[in-house]
Amino acid sequence: MRKVFLTLIMFSLLAACGQRSSAPAPQQAPQSGEAHMSFLATPRFGDLAPVDWAGRAPSAYPVHGIDVARYQGEIDWRRARNAGVSFAYIKATEGGDYLDPMFKDHWQGAGRAGVRRGAYHFYYFCRPAEEQARWFIRNVPPGAGDLPPVLDLEWNHTSPTCTKRPPANIVRAEARKFLSILERHYGQRPIVYTTPEFYRTTGIGRLRGTQFWLRSVAAHPSKVYPGARWTFWQYTGTGVIPGISGPVDINVFAGSPDAFRSWPG
Repeated sequence: MRKVFLTLIMFSLLAACGQRSSAPAPQQAPQSGEAHMSFLATPRFGDLAPVDWAGRAPSAYPVHGIDVARYQGEIDWRRARNAGVSFAYIKATEGGDYLDPMFKDHWQGAGRAGVRRGAYHFYYFCRPAEEQARWFIRNVPPGAGDLPPVLDLEWNHTSPTCTKRPPANIVRAEARKFLSILERHYGQRPIVYTTPEFYRTTGIGRLRGTQFWLRSVAAHPSKVYPGARWTFWQYTGTGVIPGISGPVDINVFAGSPDAFRSWPG
């Protein structure tokens, strides 16, 4: 879930976009523990690097959400929800000892605003899967109605401490261990997030019984991942959303609002 660092000029564009966006009428606050899930026919989002989509565009999907980490800083979750954010995946952990410093604030803020939330773990290829799974469990509380956990699998050639690229069979074996440990603990099979290169070089799509969240910011996943089935599609890393002060990843769910309400069922 790579973040794009923008120039001051681009941030001025962001501010301008935010000024032009008129917020929808306030919605009634959800009851405690109830996800509001704001499904707007036209979410009030922008993009600093828009794509001229050929074929089916993200706007064809009715359920939109975000994934966030410390880079987004403080978020006005109620404003984001009112703009059309139906769900949020929040970075929790990385490796076996890193906790995102904004995780607790984002987790609690999304919950208070009634945004359906889930947590993700960024995998570190220099630590055992069991150790990383235990670290995630230690920091992410189980909760009724929360989205399944996510295992973020991508090559990280810019890491200052671990640029290791294990063989594909080892990657898949370690992923199975991590997913199984979390499934036993949370009672939900985690989703796997990945990128085109990682998907292509590791065969991670062979994992049985696993749903996928695919990154594809210039074309529909059907073109980038031929034949692959997906549950979430990350279509931009430069999104503009009211309530968030910088660029943010935006995603769509593959199904209808009714399907999302009952997912994963």
